[in-house]
Amino acid sequence: GRTPPRAPRRTAPQYSEPATRLPLPPPRAMRASRLPARGNAESKLSSRPWSPRQTAPHRAAAGASVSGAFQRLSTSSCRTRETAQVGQRGQAPQRRIGAQGRRLVVPMASVAPETSLGQTWTLPNRSLMVTSITATTVASFMQEMDQAATTGVDILELRLDFIKDYDTERDLRKIMKHAKLPYIVTYRPTWEWGNYEGDEAPRLATLKFAALMGAPFIDVEWKASATFFASAGEVPVSTKVILSNHNFTSCPDANALRDQAKKMHEAGADIVKIATMANDIVDASKMLRLLQNPVAPTITLSMSEKGQMSRILSNKYGGFLTFAALSPEKASAPGQPTVKELSTLYNFQKQSKATKVFGIIGNPVSHSKSPLIHNTAFQSIGFDGVYVPLLVDDLKTFLDAFSDPVWGFQGFSVTIPHKEAALKLAKSVDPVAAQIGAVNTLVRQPDGTFKGYNTDSSAAVGAIERALVAAGKGDLKGKTFLVLGAGGAGKALAVGAAFRGAKVLIANRSRERAENLAKAMGGDVQVVDWASVGSGGVSADVLANSTSLGMAPGVDVSPVQTAAVKNFGLVFDCVYTPVWTKLLKDGRDAGCIVVDGLQMFVGQAADQFKLFTGKEAPIDLMKKTLEDAIAASNK
Repeated sequence: GRTPPRAPRRTAPQYSEPATRLPLPPPRAMRASRLPARGNAESKLSSRPWSPRQTAPHRAAAGASVSGAFQRLSTSSCRTRETAQVGQRGQAPQRRIGAQGRRLVVPMASVAPETSLGQTWTLPNRSLMVTSITATTVASFMQEMDQAATTGVDILELRLDFIKDYDTERDLRKIMKHAKLPYIVTYRPTWEWGNYEGDEAPRLATLKFAALMGAPFIDVEWKASATFFASAGEVPVSTKVILSNHNFTSCPDANALRDQAKKMHEAGADIVKIATMANDIVDASKMLRLLQNPVAPTITLSMSEKGQMSRILSNKYGGFLTFAALSPEKASAPGQPTVKELSTLYNFQKQSKATKVFGIIGNPVSHSKSPLIHNTAFQSIGFDGVYVPLLVDDLKTFLDAFSDPVWGFQGFSVTIPHKEAALKLAKSVDPVAAQIGAVNTLVRQPDGTFKGYNTDSSAAVGAIERALVAAGKGDLKGKTFLVLGAGGAGKALAVGAAFRGAKVLIANRSRERAENLAKAMGGDVQVVDWASVGSGGVSADVLANSTSLGMAPGVDVSPVQTAAVKNFGLVFDCVYTPVWTKLLKDGRDAGCIVVDGLQMFVGQAADQFKLFTGKEAPIDLMKKTLEDAIAASNK
């Protein structure tokens, strides 16, 4: 699936406290167990519990009205120690954290009826899917809310800071009342990578006002939490406070993150939200470890493509929620998948602690169709597994971070540039893969180690030989077989062809690497000049391109000049995006037999599927899924 491009780094304005310093709120254990009196009536705490499976009504005792309420909150939110009574969040809500840290049980409290919208909501007992509403006018904002409500998400994030000319007294109640789903009210300032540029007092008052009107969730920046809780106006415990912190440059170490989560909980968070930039995929493991024995219901977001797995697998690992965009263009943070991808491709709602995890390891990897065909195949047979893209810089570092069975990884597809490293790192290796010198599949063994296989060879060479036989040319025995490229795929083709009795020729842009492969294979393998192949100085029965030349976006590139393609009887290209590469088109026009990369790709994926699941792959479904996806991308 398409991954939104990484946002350019920028320096956020630093948060500065109000000129009048406010007292810190008391520790959780010391806070009052009920809301303060409003007018002549005291609000009462319900003895009934609230959980994500139950309805959470928002009611209140009398004493407050919408008229003037926001102004009172706004003008009194920066009072001095002498005149301010610290606003208390209430006694620490009762929590029961289940095996995956999902179940949240807290008391309910009342909110003023004149202010409360009287909305009730029911949430599922799993990680929740949220999409951010980011339209720039109130009218389009509410239209986007309606659109999002039809997509299957659980919660809307109302990003008020995106609305131009937003006015709390005029717009907030209208927007909240319009919601058809539970929602988070967020009013993000520029110093936390949002759009709000005004004073803190009215911004924080807006969040508190939303709570008094019954917002199910509000998002308060951790840096502003002391000011927020110390300002006038109680936050009803029926509104869950998400304390959030965003780091768009790096990811602290695991101990620092856990200490930060503890401090955020102590500062008043019902739900802890930490988002950091993943500069390496290992940063995602640091974030996900926060979900193991969490101090509170926790949201961990590892931003960028390298951290995308933290979003996709939130339900498996027990995150309170994760974010998905209505479309790639609507992504509110780097690495954010779309709602359709998360719910359909990655089967997010049906993930559980028992779900087995697989993935494709590569760099680049965002173009790969492997997640699409494997997840489609998993779902077609009812297999409880999910297959994710894994952008990996260093394979050993990644395996060291994620080899622990707690992560649930059962197998990996391995692509450029990690196939040779996978051979060295596998505890045991299939004999064919050892002969090829490259591994494209890692499968977890009962002892927890990984065994390496190579499914490229049988898939590609088998497809080539079948095409020759179908054309009446016989099998590969005795035929000349020219391989372009000496990497993992090139080795697979060369070894597979040699096993079938072909005379193998190898050409590579780096001749030294081609000579090393020929020497390793032994026998009659010959190295030919790369430039000679391209200009027409070499002929063979079969030409097999294992390089990435011709892959999108470089679709006008071919490793062989058009006039030279006639020197070959069959032309094979491992590239499948696009299916009809320039090399294949030239081969077709020259009257050659042509074999596209789809056949190799589906064949090797089918072999991997059997290694992963122990079941025969639905090959026809996998091929059709891939063809449909490529056709859709070409429109």
